[in-house]
Amino acid sequence: MGVQPHPYAVHRSWDREYRVIARTEGIYLYDTEGRRYIDATGGSSVVVTIGHGVMEVVDAMYEQAKAFSFYPAHAFSNQPFRELSELLVKLAPGAMRDNAKVWVTCTGTDAVDDAVRLARQYWVEKGVPSKYLVVGRWQAFHGNNIAVAGFSGITQRRSIFQPMFVDMPHIPPAYCYRCYFELSYPACRLKCARSLESIIRQVGPEYIAAFIAEPVVGAALGAVPAPPGYFQLIREICDRYNVLFIADEVMTGLGRTGKMWGIEHWDDVTPDIIATAKGITSGYTPLSAIIARNEVWQPLIDHNSPFKAGHTLNANAVSCVGVIAVIRYLQKHGLVERCAEIGKYMLERLDTLRQHAIIGDVRGLGLMVGFEMVRDKATKEPFPPQMGMARKLEEEAFQRGLITYPCGGNVDGYAGDAILLAPPLIITREQVDEIVDILHESIAALEKQLL
Repeated sequence: MGVQPHPYAVHRSWDREYRVIARTEGIYLYDTEGRRYIDATGGSSVVVTIGHGVMEVVDAMYEQAKAFSFYPAHAFSNQPFRELSELLVKLAPGAMRDNAKVWVTCTGTDAVDDAVRLARQYWVEKGVPSKYLVVGRWQAFHGNNIAVAGFSGITQRRSIFQPMFVDMPHIPPAYCYRCYFELSYPACRLKCARSLESIIRQVGPEYIAAFIAEPVVGAALGAVPAPPGYFQLIREICDRYNVLFIADEVMTGLGRTGKMWGIEHWDDVTPDIIATAKGITSGYTPLSAIIARNEVWQPLIDHNSPFKAGHTLNANAVSCVGVIAVIRYLQKHGLVERCAEIGKYMLERLDTLRQHAIIGDVRGLGLMVGFEMVRDKATKEPFPPQMGMARKLEEEAFQRGLITYPCGGNVDGYAGDAILLAPPLIITREQVDEIVDILHESIAALEKQLL
């Protein structure tokens, strides 16, 4: 029996009877009634990397809190912030490693917003103030503020705010299962990537400041990686037209895809700016960061122009200590390498879901995986959105003790149902098997409702 809606607390749904969480441990969640759930989403949408209840992280944050929790950041720095910045620079991908600086803020949305702020300020300080537009992709999600909605491409979350933001250019996603151009890889010659060059030319390169993309699209598509060669071509186009490339690694960063950074799956590609959050904290504390090449920061330094961003709780020392502890735990236990290994196994096991009539596609990278539901496999016809199939499957799994993340709007921002899965990187093969068994039962139960 669920808990009735609270008279004072606003939750994500008005009519859902939310159970109350009591404690967490490893990959498991326990409610106040003692029922156990498998956290197959890493919290709400790809957060928990090292697992729940790691006391090394809690103890480190407690020790820092005893020294100080807050301080006047306009007058002081703090050592944990400096240590975290050095650690992230030494872990940065490609040519960014040991050639970058770090800005630490609060949430993934903040990081994306600040990445775009940096891109804009870079061009202003370079003497090219005409560059202000950020090209995004449809079926992409970059955060929950009104400015970010302008270049995000998840229709359900941006349409109500349309009159309030500056709309930005968009190109189709790298979504081979539903190719916008009705082509097949590799014969398509990556037309989805070449679309970036087309829109830069049409709008005018003198106005384009940056291009932003997730290496694996999460909430908007349910774990869709770009195909091989995609980001190499994106990098070439950005260089050709003097456009900065922002990698949104809020979900994919710090081991989630089987490499430290999602972009590392595309050889020899280095972004200009990375926005990261979620996985670097493993959910223990709010913190996010942008990592940018020294060349991007240099015009600001040359003109003694402070970075025009920031929040009251930026570079919070307790949060910085927590993130350092998370990263050290990740490294100590080889969880990135483990993710690559167990992720292949999980994708193989999830592939068995294709035997169900309503499962059209299974995809993902590392332990960021998902599957898409369809009304007709042959035509890939989606279910009508009013049926809420992803939500129904989420509820079936929940009743069986499994937490999944429903995604919608992957077909033209209107229809489409997908499920995103991202369990903690400590998961075992036996636990993967249990997840897949529950999914089979849940899908079968949902199919019976359709008869």
